[in-house]
Amino acid sequence: MYQRILVPIDGSPTAQRGLDEAIRLAKLTQGRLRVFHAIDELSFAFAVDAYGYAGDLLKVLRENGDRLLREAKASAKMAGVEAETVLCDWLSGPVHALVAQEAAKWPADLIVLGTHGRRGVGRAVMGSSAEHILRYAPVPVLLVRAPEIEMKPEVEEEPLRVRLPTGALAFE
Repeated sequence: MYQRILVPIDGSPTAQRGLDEAIRLAKLTQGRLRVFHAIDELSFAFAVDAYGYAGDLLKVLRENGDRLLREAKASAKMAGVEAETVLCDWLSGPVHALVAQEAAKWPADLIVLGTHGRRGVGRAVMGSSAEHILRYAPVPVLLVRAPEIEMKPEVEEEPLRVRLPTGALAFE
């Protein structure tokens, strides 16, 4: 059960939570991981738009992806879990499609990924890669939610006390 676990990462704390959970699961099942990082067309286009030129940008994105994958593999190794890494830098589609293709090609038994758990407007504006992966994945998907932002308890204020007039003023 779940011997081949695909773990897409993007360097976010949420993705790290997904990786941590995948490592725990792989230890329980004596499985192995394939850690996957994609440089997708949309991210590349945003980066080019932000900087105004492509130049060495793809090289920088590849180097960053390689670093993320090395760190993830080291984390798995420290936990005694076998892991291999894949950097997808073909710029050939959206992340969810690349993850689904990798899951089918390997073939994975399970995909584990972190999700922000956005709702409402945040989800509509930011989109949800996790939701798209869930919809298009050829295998089961385990979503690991980011923790809710802890709200600090508000300082309880004294209730407002209003004194009503008494005597003659109260009747006027």
